[in-house]
Amino acid sequence: MKVILFGASGMVGQGVLRECLLDPDVTEVVAVARSPLGRSDPKLRQVFHDDFTDFSAVAGELSGADACFYCLGVSSAGHSPQDYSRITYDCTLAAARVVAAGNPELTFTYVSGEGTDSTEQGRSGWARVKGRTENALLAMDMRAYMFRPGWIQPLHGERSRTGWYRTMYAAVGWLYPVLRRIVPKHVTTTQALGRAMLAVTRQGDEVPHVLHSPEINRLGG
Repeated sequence: MKVILFGASGMVGQGVLRECLLDPDVTEVVAVARSPLGRSDPKLRQVFHDDFTDFSAVAGELSGADACFYCLGVSSAGHSPQDYSRITYDCTLAAARVVAAGNPELTFTYVSGEGTDSTEQGRSGWARVKGRTENALLAMDMRAYMFRPGWIQPLHGERSRTGWYRTMYAAVGWLYPVLRRIVPKHVTTTQALGRAMLAVTRQGDEVPHVLHSPEINRLGG
């Protein structure tokens, strides 16, 4: 299985990359990034590219994949609405178009988030943009699956690249076992996300196209 991975340097992407490299069915992981990831593996091939709104220059290296796991994203905090829409919608759709071109059997998973607004009519700007992105992906000629996790607990040393996220996890991450008992429907882990993406690639016809934490944990358990 050939997997293309976007966002491998982020917290979620690090976890997904780990699970891909450990999976015996995965023969190659093509990680698209702007700079080296700082790790190597016989299965891992890194493709460096700067303009995430246009992947035509590397289209040949992104063809023929069985799955694309899109884990790239930013918080709306600190970004203008225009920048947030460009990163969340424009970059995601640019990636999806190039990897899905002529490949309708491709499995494309998108890490969205709990609270995403599928109607695109709500008051929350980030939720509307996420909803618009999801709707556009689901309308494309590919097997698209939207992952909407709530709290994501990093495992195996994964760390966010965002400073205040790292501070938050350091301050409250120890509460994860409590959250898992109290609100199990709203928490998951980086490991479960990675394993669930691989499971969706294998079992796509048997799972919903929008998955929340309970479905993610069931598939990634």
